Amino acid sequence: MKPYRSFPYIFLIAALFLSACGSVISIPATRTATPSTMKPTPTAGPAPTFEFAPTPEITVAPIELQAGYGVRGPWFELYFTDPASPLSPQGTGGVDGPLVEAIDAARLSIDVAAYSLSLNSVRYALIRAHDRGVTVRMVMESSNMDRSDPQRLIGAGIAIAGDHRNGLMHDKFMIIDRSEVWLGSMNFTDGGAYDDNNNLMRIRSADIAANYMVEFEEMFNDDMFGTDVRRRTPHPTVTIAGTRLDVFFSPDDGVLAGLVPVLEGAQESIYFLAYSFTSNQLGEIVRRKAEEGITVAGVMDAEQVRSNQGTEFDPFRQAELDVRRDGIDGLMHHKVLIIDKEIVAFGSYNFSQSAEERNDENLIIVYDPVIAGQFLLEFQRVWAEAQRE
Repeated sequence: MKPYRSFPYIFLIAALFLSACGSVISIPATRTATPSTMKPTPTAGPAPTFEFAPTPEITVAPIELQAGYGVRGPWFELYFTDPASPLSPQGTGGVDGPLVEAIDAARLSIDVAAYSLSLNSVRYALIRAHDRGVTVRMVMESSNMDRSDPQRLIGAGIAIAGDHRNGLMHDKFMIIDRSEVWLGSMNFTDGGAYDDNNNLMRIRSADIAANYMVEFEEMFNDDMFGTDVRRRTPHPTVTIAGTRLDVFFSPDDGVLAGLVPVLEGAQESIYFLAYSFTSNQLGEIVRRKAEEGITVAGVMDAEQVRSNQGTEFDPFRQAELDVRRDGIDGLMHHKVLIIDKEIVAFGSYNFSQSAEERNDENLIIVYDPVIAGQFLLEFQRVWAEAQRE
């Protein structure tokens, strides 16, 4: 079992205060950043102080949750789970609440790509939507379809298509009324919403929704999963209110081809939260950028570090990078890269060969320091609980 550490509530207070600030966001820490000419020490103290000036186009307001964190912007909502909340063991007050509200507000259609589903709140909401005449469709990882919740959805008349492939249908996204998408690292499960560190983002954009609709219908209508796919994402780059978003689906879009130049272009810092990190190519870039003098720090899931063959954790530590194992009982399930405090990449895509070549995955790269700053707050929270051996 991983050691469980109580979350320091000062970070929650800081997150809510800073989310409402207008010009400069500064996350408190007990030491300054490691000088760029020095390599960080793996057993050092908390993460460096993060300071950045957000663009004026986006302002965010906190969304109150009892077991999680959320902020709202002009075209998005961004949520993070909180396994340390006293309410998390009760499975209430978490990030599934806003998702259920969105499902209940759906008028025309809900399309779900779910690796797994066990959240009663989501199941009940999908059945309610179906019963009031909303078209509800789902694709799933076949090995998870025999579980009770998917079977109850099928029993209620909701169509579910399995992938029936060796690779995983590992997506976790939901398209509502073809106008908004919910996406991130969170499986629609009890563990995903309450035991694990996860992210979930709501994006209101017809172009983003169109991208995800094409991917969904390729799976649901054409029975094309994994390597049996075709490249046809209609809007690979979308600009919303001045913010650029790049959208990738794996394996057809070649996610590495999008991630590599972003990492290669890092000038100041790379922070990452990685459930699984076995990609030699990405690992080599991270180590080389650290040798060039930029700040690198990361947290990886402890169980995956122990069990993964070819994990990059050991090479990172041998290179004296400030990379740690997570410190919660659940999974550190994020798949997040934060570059120069201005760019963030996240989604269902683990940094692994399977994610690149076999599994159905999605990843989005957002170029905005305000949104990146919210992920830095989450990095700080996870870092505070990480093991410092």
